[in-house]
This record gives sequence, structure tokens and C-alpha cells, in this order.
Amino acid sequence: MKIAFIGYGSMARALGARWVGAHEIVISGRNRDKADALAGDLGCASSAEPQGVADADVVVLATSHEAVFDAMDAAGGAEALASKTLLDINNPIDWASGGFIPKTYDGRSLAEAIQDRAPDAHVVKAFNMCQATVWGMDPPHFDGRTLVTMHCGNNDEAKSRIATLIRDTGGEPLDIGGLEYARSLEAAAGLVIKLLFSGRDHHTVLNLIQPEVRPIGT
Repeated sequence: MKIAFIGYGSMARALGARWVGAHEIVISGRNRDKADALAGDLGCASSAEPQGVADADVVVLATSHEAVFDAMDAAGGAEALASKTLLDINNPIDWASGGFIPKTYDGRSLAEAIQDRAPDAHVVKAFNMCQATVWGMDPPHFDGRTLVTMHCGNNDEAKSRIATLIRDTGGEPLDIGGLEYARSLEAAAGLVIKLLFSGRDHHTVLNLIQPEVRPIGT
């Protein structure tokens, strides 16, 4: 697959490092110097926007949640993102409130709001439940168990692509259903973030004992 990251922070670095050997990676963003620097570290390509997403199979929104919609516009907007697998890895935590409850968008998740902004893209929510250092683990095992990575979306082909990328990190994918379940993933991630800020180890996760992987409800 060709994977275009929009953003060059810790998550782009961690995930890009796990995928660069198996996939074609491109780093893009508004700051070309930062994109070039991360691409150089990973040994992959960089590109100016919106060219970076033009022929990508998967576009990873790896900005802060506050910058997601501006980043989508800079990448060419809904037209440029149409038909692509759009991976939302973010958590819209409202730091100003003093708590760790995710911000909602008319009662819905950030992932659903992204889908509204790019209606012809195939949005999948995944990789939001762990800090970047977890994705640097090779493999991500906890007490001898593989990390189960929940993901959700409305398009089966897009979810299959993301399941492949989850396996490429050493994790085990778990399809939890349609994109509406992103509300649950974002809320659960808020709890993990609260634990991290309370002083828990940076590898803190919510993991499942998963003897058999199959979509919920089947």
C-alpha cells in the first residue's frame, strides 16, 4: 500500500517506522522542513500538500485534533480524499475543561465529523487507544498477550486495509463495527489518557484476552 501521513509528530514517527519496510510511505504537512526531517529519519519520501495524498491508498490524519479539518483542506479537501481510506488516529480531548472527556460534534465522534467533511472517503478509526511509545514496541505484547487493536468504520475494504496495518505493527485487529463506535473508542481513550496523566506507565493500555478474532455480532 501507499500510505500518506498528514503530520510529522510522535504518532507519525512511531507508525511510519513500523510500516516503512512493507509499504510505500510519504510524509506531508504544512511545514515542509519538518516533513523532510521525519522522512529522512524513516528513510521514506516527503511531499508538499496536496500532492502527498494524490495517489495514496491510505491517508493518515496524524495532526492534533484541533488541526484535523484544516489539514484535510490543505490536502485538497473532500475531492482529493474521495475513495481513499482515511485513518483517524486522534482523540479530541478538551483540555480546557480540566478533564479527559472527549469533545463531541453535535453528539458524535471526531471520526464521524471527519466523515461528514469528506463524505466520499472511507473513514476508519484506529490506533487512538495507545500512546506512541506502545506502537514502537516490537512486538506490542503485554503479559505475553498480543495487543488487541480495535477499529471501526463503514467500509469493509477500508477496514481490511487497516487490519493489515494493525498486523504489521505486531498487533491483533478487532473490528467492532460501524463508524458510530468511534464514540466508544474516543471515550475509552480518554480514560487511558487520564491514567497516563495520573502517573501510570506510558505503556498503559486496555487490552483484551482474545482467543478468536471475529467481528462483533457475527
